[in-house]
Amino acid sequence: MRVYVLSRNKDLYSTKRLVEEAEAKGWEVRVIDYLKCTIEIMKGELLINYQGKVLPTPDAIIPRIGASRTFYGAAMVRHFEMLDVFSTTGNLALTRSRDKLRSLQVLSKNDVDMPRTVFASNKSNAKDVIALSGGAPLVLKILEGTQGVGVVLVDSEKAAKSVLDAFYGMDVNLLIQEYIEEAGGADIRALVVNGEVVGAMKRQGAEGDFRSNLHQGGSAVAYKLNRKEKATALAAARAMGLGVCGVDMIPSRRGPLVMEVNSSPGLEGIEKSTGINIAAKIMEFIEKSVKPTCAINPQKRKIKKDNIGA
Repeated sequence: MRVYVLSRNKDLYSTKRLVEEAEAKGWEVRVIDYLKCTIEIMKGELLINYQGKVLPTPDAIIPRIGASRTFYGAAMVRHFEMLDVFSTTGNLALTRSRDKLRSLQVLSKNDVDMPRTVFASNKSNAKDVIALSGGAPLVLKILEGTQGVGVVLVDSEKAAKSVLDAFYGMDVNLLIQEYIEEAGGADIRALVVNGEVVGAMKRQGAEGDFRSNLHQGGSAVAYKLNRKEKATALAAARAMGLGVCGVDMIPSRRGPLVMEVNSSPGLEGIEKSTGINIAAKIMEFIEKSVKPTCAINPQKRKIKKDNIGA
């Protein structure tokens, strides 16, 4: 089996763990910096060049695409998919998951519960936006923010109006969400692989911080999902079309509410807090999905006609 991990940094914990588990199976594995790939497109033929050479076609890829490089990374994933290469994260699911607004629209259409959310243009009346969101306190999220950056809690309508006016004045797109006070700055991440929850952790924000992201100083412990939390996580992953993802949920009086579905979830926090070998679960997913052909794969492969719409 030939597998490529699409990652810009071979020393990241998640990238190293994926390589370790692929090597443990005796597979040929390489870390490919997708920003250094160049694609060639000709009639009936697609090529990928890397470090001055045509890149041999793999059996599978594991995309670890940074949020700031979604467009280029998704283009590379699509190129591999058109060569009939299995991807643990499809390009359409990747781009869908990176658009916070689109994600919530997809989840809503599939009856997945979430905090009440309002999206409005910068010409909208701030008072109306606040009212539609259920009033203060409110959580404001910049659409392009990641890892808890660009998330603000405002505890009064006056403060909310000031912040909204400031962001709208800079032409920044915002999501406005109800604040779930009973969560107490905690959330739950469920790791889903191939339609199965393979691990979960509860994350608690640092003292005085309502954000639970580990990158913002939060902590994590292993967590056992109840039946509704598990069903919600699986429904969210299914709605987004993601084979591997982290589903972030916040506990509330009305049940678990999905905050985000992460298409490139980090493995360090959940592996260390749960003791579960998540990277091995991803290799099992590949093994079940792919028939290895790398021994006979040519340097280049013709486009399969049924992949044109990928």
